[in-house]
Amino acid sequence: MEIGITGGEEDGVNNEHVSADKLYTSPEEVYEVYKTLNPISKNFSIAAAFGNVHGVYKVGNVVLKPELLATYQDYVSKQVGLPTGSKPLFLVFHGGSGSSESEIKEAVSNGVVKMNVDTDAQWAYWSGIKHFYQKNEGYLQAQIGNPSGEDKPNKKYYDPRVWVRKAEESMRDRVIEADNHLGNTNTL
Repeated sequence: MEIGITGGEEDGVNNEHVSADKLYTSPEEVYEVYKTLNPISKNFSIAAAFGNVHGVYKVGNVVLKPELLATYQDYVSKQVGLPTGSKPLFLVFHGGSGSSESEIKEAVSNGVVKMNVDTDAQWAYWSGIKHFYQKNEGYLQAQIGNPSGEDKPNKKYYDPRVWVRKAEESMRDRVIEADNHLGNTNTL
């Protein structure tokens, strides 16, 4: 369940000009969702806004407050009689692209079980293609003829299986980076 407003623009929904105070969900709103869904099943997650923004933004333009996630956990715990420090909520980190490693780690320590990094993944995919093109530009201007010779073929450079693979590798590397920040990897 998404509650609150995630800033920025995604899928045609533009929240770029929303007042900053609207980017933070209250503990009371989180509890309303919890008490409504919990009797149905304990298996649900809440994407509560804590300053999240979809898309890209300049560092400093977004004020994430992952400490609010602990506030949500504490509030719900008190309402349902759980001990201090309990984490009854499964939380989602919307708009995680561009977030710092420390913000991610704090969010995870406060109960985040899922994080969206779609914008970073899209950029990583594009970067794989861009870097491949920059490295091989002289081989990508015609089917025949390149820096190695006027009669040399270029199929092995413009074959989509080659440059798409570079895009996939770049995106894979970004997902691994996210997994490391989220503590999702086996580092043994």
